[in-house]
Amino acid sequence: MNKRDGEGGPRKHFDAAQEHDASANPSSSVVAAFRVFQQELDTKHDKYERLVKISRDVTIESKRTIFLLHRVTNVPDAEEVLNEADVKLDAVRQKIGQIAEELRGEDIFQFHRAFTPGIQEYVEAVSFLHYIRHRSLISLEEINARLVFMRADKADTKGSAEALPLGAQVLTFQVTPADYLLGVADLTGELMRMCISSVGNGDIDTPFQLSQFLRQIHDGFSYIGNTGPYEVSKKLHTLRQSLGKVEDACYALRVRGSEIPKHMLADVFSSRTTLMDTEEGVV
Repeated sequence: MNKRDGEGGPRKHFDAAQEHDASANPSSSVVAAFRVFQQELDTKHDKYERLVKISRDVTIESKRTIFLLHRVTNVPDAEEVLNEADVKLDAVRQKIGQIAEELRGEDIFQFHRAFTPGIQEYVEAVSFLHYIRHRSLISLEEINARLVFMRADKADTKGSAEALPLGAQVLTFQVTPADYLLGVADLTGELMRMCISSVGNGDIDTPFQLSQFLRQIHDGFSYIGNTGPYEVSKKLHTLRQSLGKVEDACYALRVRGSEIPKHMLADVFSSRTTLMDTEEGVV
C-alpha cells in the first residue's frame, strides 16, 4: 500500500506540473484572451490619467480667470479685464478640445469622473464672465456651442517621417446638465464675493442686482429639489448661505446705508458676514 502511494505521489506531481505548463503556455487561448484584457485595461487607465491631468490644467486656468474677473470692481476700464478673460477662456477651451479628442469613440461616462472637476470650474468661470457682461445666466446650449473643435486627420506614409493631412474633422464636447448645475451652484459664491467688493467700492446698486439674480437661481434649484444629482443637493446649502449674505448686505445698505460712510461699508458688511458664519458653525 505504501509502495503504491510512493509510486503514485511523483506521478501525480508530474501530471500537475504538465497541467500548469499547459495553462502557462503563451499560445494558450485563455492566456491570450487575458492578455487582450490586460491591454484594454492598461489603455483605459492611461487615458483616464491623461484626462485627469488635462482636467487639472482646466481647473487651474479657470480659477485664474475667476480671480482676474474679480478685478472688474477695482479697475477703471473693466472691458480690458473682460477681454483678457476671454483670451484665457479660449486657452481653456483648447484644453477641453484635448479632452474631446481623448474621448473620441469612447463612452463619456466611463471617464466622466476624470474630467468633471475641470468642466465644473470652466462652467463657473464662463458663467461669471457672462454675468458681468450681460447680467444674466448663460445657458447650457450657449456653453456647448463654443465647445466645437476642428482637428486635422493625419496618415503616416511609409518611408517618410512626416504625416500628410487628410482633412479636418469636427469634434464636439457636450457639458452634461449635472456639470452645468454644479458649476452654476459654485458661481453663487463668486457673486457673493463680487457683492463684497462692490460694497467696498461704494457701489450700492450691484448688491441689489446680485440679490435678485441669486434669488432667481435659488428658486430654480428649488424646483429640482431632491430629484437632481446628489452633489447638487449638497451645494444647495452653500448657495443659500451666499444668498443670505448678499441679502444681509442689501438689508444693511437699505436700513443703515445713509448713516455709514461709503469707505466703511465693506468693514460693516464683513463683520456681519463673519458673525453669520460663526452662528452657522462655518468658522
